[in-house]
Amino acid sequence: MSTYKESGVDIDAGDRAVELMKASIAKATRPEVMGGIGGFAGLFDASALKKLNKPLLATSTDGVGTKTEIARQMGIYDTIGEDLVAMVVDDLVVCGAEPLFMTDYIAVGKVIPERIAEIVRGIARGCEKANTALIGGETAEHPGLLKEDEFDIAGAATGVVDADKQLGPHRVKAGDVIIALPASGFHANGYSLVRHILATQKLDLQKKYEGFSKTLGELLLTPTEIYTLDCLALIKAQPEKIRTFSHITGGGLADNTARVIPNGLIAKYDRTTWALPLEMKFMADCAGVPQADMERTWNCGIGMVAIVDPAIADLTIRSLAARGMKAWVAGSIHAQSGPGAATLEGNYLTR
Repeated sequence: MSTYKESGVDIDAGDRAVELMKASIAKATRPEVMGGIGGFAGLFDASALKKLNKPLLATSTDGVGTKTEIARQMGIYDTIGEDLVAMVVDDLVVCGAEPLFMTDYIAVGKVIPERIAEIVRGIARGCEKANTALIGGETAEHPGLLKEDEFDIAGAATGVVDADKQLGPHRVKAGDVIIALPASGFHANGYSLVRHILATQKLDLQKKYEGFSKTLGELLLTPTEIYTLDCLALIKAQPEKIRTFSHITGGGLADNTARVIPNGLIAKYDRTTWALPLEMKFMADCAGVPQADMERTWNCGIGMVAIVDPAIADLTIRSLAARGMKAWVAGSIHAQSGPGAATLEGNYLTR
């Protein structure tokens, strides 16, 4: 006799995982959420959107790449979910959209209820930080395709912005100022390079290398900063003078910034305004990573940038400081011929 459990899928374990995650999900909600988890679809009351002149729905989906492998090797699963939320909701806020709700997908080789609950706990914590409701999800057991301790996660979120308040390249002008918001670490990009360095240089995730207060593995699992509420606060305070944002993910500072620069303009960063994060310098120095390659792979210390009217540059920095977010002027926008672009100039500060 063959059973589903004997094939590698344990429905009872899945049910147990759902029970364990309910408390975390209950904290990641908004008043508009209708019903609870367990249905075939999450429901969100959109009647408030009628107050907007022309509501535009924005959507984004992402994962966390091979950072999941570091989590697996370290046996730490309660932070990776924050990375997932950050990668999704901070893409939405770039156009001025407020993230409303999110769903997740977790694929595992074997359902271990406590481990699933830890992952979801991180997702729920991230949603709380972004004031985004976690209204649904799916956990799939893939025996034979994934090893028992392997997993992958992905998520999608929906937000809304009024059409006349949409941010983007159409608002950017010559003379605008680039305000940098610091990254919390590698975030969730470039981990294939990180893992290559770990393997080739035989680095130990459990070791606390000189100059670091945590083990290398713990540093690499630092959750991605969630900038959503900071950005939304800036928009609310200065809706006409915030031009746009750029979420610095795969491709680095120049490539991601260029995505929000219109033809005829160039964003110029001044590297002398900040220093490379110690962990990135350490990894680059260990393996001799060329600066150009590093800057197209990692965020190099800046996780989000705001492009603003120069008249509010100082106010923007003070407003972010009041919210506990350090920020600084990292560059400016200039006229040029040709397609929109971004460059980095000068040498990084030394610590």
